[in-house]
Formats: sequence, structure tokens, C-alpha cells
Amino acid sequence: MTIVLASGNRGKKAEIVKLFPSHTVLLPDERGIQFEHEETGETFLDNAMGKAQHLHALTGTPVIADDSGLCVRALGGAPGVFSARYGSEDNGQVLTDDDRNGYLLKNMKDVSDRRAFFVCSMVFLINENRFFIAQETVHGEITLSPQGDMGFGYDPLFFIPDLGKTAAQLEPDEKNEISHRGKAAAALAGLIARALP
Repeated sequence: MTIVLASGNRGKKAEIVKLFPSHTVLLPDERGIQFEHEETGETFLDNAMGKAQHLHALTGTPVIADDSGLCVRALGGAPGVFSARYGSEDNGQVLTDDDRNGYLLKNMKDVSDRRAFFVCSMVFLINENRFFIAQETVHGEITLSPQGDMGFGYDPLFFIPDLGKTAAQLEPDEKNEISHRGKAAAALAGLIARALP
């Protein structure tokens, strides 16, 4: 099956391709589709479903959409659903991953409780009346400085105590085993395999 991923993020596509090996996963621009969706939902699921419905309306084909984010306990759950835009309110421009990580570390200065978790809400939408949802988490801590050069986003700051590494120090297959996105995709892949011929 060919599935269109509701994202322009090639790093995310690389992860999803590995998680759905029996399907062809394309980005909207690989189908010649201009896709942007404003994330106005109050929850990760609201945003994932909104993206899935919007992209499906453009393609008429099965789509996968997710909304993921980092939730830091000491910051009241921030950046949460604003993870991709965190810090942008200061100057109106979306920050780079490095700048966003720097902004998070600045807000965590002198904070002793560094517990955090990633959330991924993922939707596989076949049509407006048939869809599957999975939401998963992975727990860890915010480091004092970036560590590792793999992954993307907040991965260099997210330390996983059980593994003794940040998400950015994990090989892709190792990361997919334990990550919020990997676990949500695995759950969806199982549902898809049982539901489709």
C-alpha cells in the first residue's frame, strides 16, 4: 500500500519508512502536493487527526499523521503541543532545532527536577469513516547540555536512564524500539495488518 505521510520532515519520514517496511511511504511533495496544516488543537490527538483529515482531503488515499512533543514536568508540561514552535513567540520566527534546544535549556537553568516524556499520537486514516489511532510515550530526563548527533528535534537533550544514552546517541533501529513514535507506529502496524487484506 502507498501511504502519504502528513509531514515535510524527512527525518520523520526516514523513521516511519523503517516502521512500516511492507508499505511505500511518501511525503506530500513527492506526490506533487503542497501541504501545510496549522496545529491549533489542544491535544496531540486533535492535531494528528486534523492533519490526517486535511491531507486525506487532498490525496483521497490512505494517510498517516502524527503529532509529537516533549512534555517537561517542571515547566508544567511545556513545550507540549507547542514543541515544534517552542520559543517562536519571542521573535515570531520558527527556531531551528539547535536554537529551540538552547531555549529549553535556558528555561531549565537551575531546575533540579528534570523529568520529561515524549508523546506521539499517530493516526492511520483510510477514509473519513475508517481510521486507527495509537498514542504512546517514552520517559526520560533533560540533560544539562546536548549529547549525540543522531535523531532530530529535542533528541540530544532527552536522556533515557535505562539505556544510559540520549535519544540522539541511539542507532535508528535502537531508537525505534523504545521511542514514542516507534511504539505508536508498531501498534498501528499491527492494527493495519489485521484490518487490511
